[in-house]
Amino acid sequence: MYTSAEDVKETERRLGSPVAAEMAFEIEPYEYDVVEGSMQGGRAHDVTMFIRGSEDRGLVAVIRKPFFPPGAFRAPSGAAKPGESLEQGALRESLEETGLEVELTRYIARICARFTSGDRPVINWTSHVFDALRRAGEIGPIDTGEIAEARWSTIEELQGRIRQALLDANWGLFRYRVALTDLTVERMELNR
Repeated sequence: MYTSAEDVKETERRLGSPVAAEMAFEIEPYEYDVVEGSMQGGRAHDVTMFIRGSEDRGLVAVIRKPFFPPGAFRAPSGAAKPGESLEQGALRESLEETGLEVELTRYIARICARFTSGDRPVINWTSHVFDALRRAGEIGPIDTGEIAEARWSTIEELQGRIRQALLDANWGLFRYRVALTDLTVERMELNR
């Protein structure tokens, strides 16, 4: 999974103990193939960042991948690469996907997900979710091959129109991202 128990403990020491959650989702075979394809070298995790504006902390950075249906956005995420800490991976992925240099302010959640698809083997996946604050940069993806758009969203839009677009797509992995976002927004301190 690239990450070690020592790295997780150090992240908790620096950024606080996250809420731990377990979730399970049935996903379509093509979604299973996407997750399985990302598991090269034993990867079974992501770092997800809820990046808030430095001037307006009610704004959150969201990204859209080229294959997302209209109106579908989500918080940026990616992998900590082999040899990177969770924090290093989160900082790099934030910059690549949004063009923003950030400061991680809180380790909000660690979600252990089980993805199933028919009779295929269960995929166990861990999402490490961080609250972050923009420190520099203008929003816009650097990795334009992976990210079609990055922009600011209000929490109301994220939990309203964007949430509905993800649910309307009826993809298991989008249902997972909605549940992850719901859990995170519930725990974010918006005025902090």
